[in-house]
Amino acid sequence: MAQRIAYQQVAPDAVKALAATRPYIASTNIDARLRALVELRVSQINGCSYCVDMHSREARHAGETQQRLDCLPVWRETPFYDERERAALAWAESVTLVSTTGVPDSVFEQVRSKFDEKDLVDLTLVISVMNAWNRIAISFRQGPAARSN
Repeated sequence: MAQRIAYQQVAPDAVKALAATRPYIASTNIDARLRALVELRVSQINGCSYCVDMHSREARHAGETQQRLDCLPVWRETPFYDERERAALAWAESVTLVSTTGVPDSVFEQVRSKFDEKDLVDLTLVISVMNAWNRIAISFRQGPAARSN
């Protein structure tokens, strides 16, 4: 699929503004492995090939196993994720699908039991920023480059 607009070149300041969230996100208590899982799951839901490719690589680099990455779309049906990860993934799915889920109290209560308020705000920022990147990449048809590995 051909890229519609080279948005990085057309509006580099816009890309820089969104990317400016990265240092803050990296400084939070949301560890790199969980962050990569959440970013990957959000990108899977949204169908962003560019971000699925990037965050799969980031997750492996952060120490994630291939089996857990392979099973991420069906995380509820596997024993591979702990309760904190499950709460974060449920929250990520609900926030990503906010127009249909309304982010119900039951999902909030589950994630709130595993994350303090600050960490929950930070996790929600991770999810929100990932959704923004997905929407930009999908809208302008930014796909991943072929890799040899």
